[in-house]
Amino acid sequence: MFASQAQESFLEGHAEAFRVLGGVPTRHIRYDNLKPAVRRVCTGRSRVESERWTLFRSHYGFEAFYCMPGEDGAHEKGGVEQEGGRFRRAHLVPVPDVASLEELNARLATIDEAEDERMLRGKLTSIGFNFRIETEELRPLPTEEFECGITLTPKVERTSRITVRQCYYSVPARFIGERVRVLLRGNELLVFNRRELVARHPRLTRRGAYRDVLDHYLEILLVKPGAMRGSTALAAARAEGTFTAAHEAFWAAALKAHGDAAGTRALIEVLLLHRRLPAEAVQAGIAAAVKAGSTSPDVVAIEVRKAEAAARDSEPEDEKDEPPPWAEENVGRVLSLPQRRAVLPEDRRPPPSVDRYDQLLTRQPRGSA
Repeated sequence: MFASQAQESFLEGHAEAFRVLGGVPTRHIRYDNLKPAVRRVCTGRSRVESERWTLFRSHYGFEAFYCMPGEDGAHEKGGVEQEGGRFRRAHLVPVPDVASLEELNARLATIDEAEDERMLRGKLTSIGFNFRIETEELRPLPTEEFECGITLTPKVERTSRITVRQCYYSVPARFIGERVRVLLRGNELLVFNRRELVARHPRLTRRGAYRDVLDHYLEILLVKPGAMRGSTALAAARAEGTFTAAHEAFWAAALKAHGDAAGTRALIEVLLLHRRLPAEAVQAGIAAAVKAGSTSPDVVAIEVRKAEAAARDSEPEDEKDEPPPWAEENVGRVLSLPQRRAVLPEDRRPPPSVDRYDQLLTRQPRGSA
């Protein structure tokens, strides 16, 4: 399933189907005269294909058989539409309740695997058994993948957004006024600065829709902390769950201790830690700082490092690459800097002499020995 019916989705659907099948059909694939593939229907079987569809077919090396328009081509589609209706009635009624397209696609993949065991009426073998016999007729997949997305170069507006297909996506504020490279796919949009990936968004399909990421605006909010509370990026972060109760508690404590502007800046400095440290570790550090009654970003950073090291040391050797199971009981107590200085021994050495530097204060006349 894809978020849109654009040509990118059409091509990605083919690439995914070939991957699941393990090869490419050697004869041809039957198509209706759909717009992502056909620009103009000519006489008979002649068609003017879209440029990217021609490139895609050439890459995978298969032929397209286009059905005749109208009633003349109704019998040429076989039982494709009937099978599509059967699958929908059997597995998609009532409509599945899922949180995302990724979850829906994972469920469809599970259903598709179960379909291999289904027996057709009047047949003695299953669908999966028949397919394994026919796999020898497939052409091997090409060694290189075909990039189904399209490349665009929009300009970043002063709102730190780009406009793609009448939808708005945020990018880091440092790119305001510049052009960035965008890769638009069926379900996602990637933003690059040269070869660096700087933003990733799910694809939007409704005209005028927007998606803001709070991290993209932190540099602006450091200068204008008063805009933090009413920003759409903060509302989106709360809705997505990335701005957690731990962040709310730290912000409230910082506002009470330092006031609106300074307290919000302290929160933003903590949010900047997410760029280089795991989110779970930052949340653990925030929880430790709030529990100790501190609203210092430096204390949060220290606690994040401690929690990260403690979790890394407690992991089994065969699970070092997996995300650590952050928990409040792993968070240590906060050690303030005065307590750490008290542990150091007293320095009884005499202060160094600076008499030699007094010679620099005496200017001798030029030419003297």
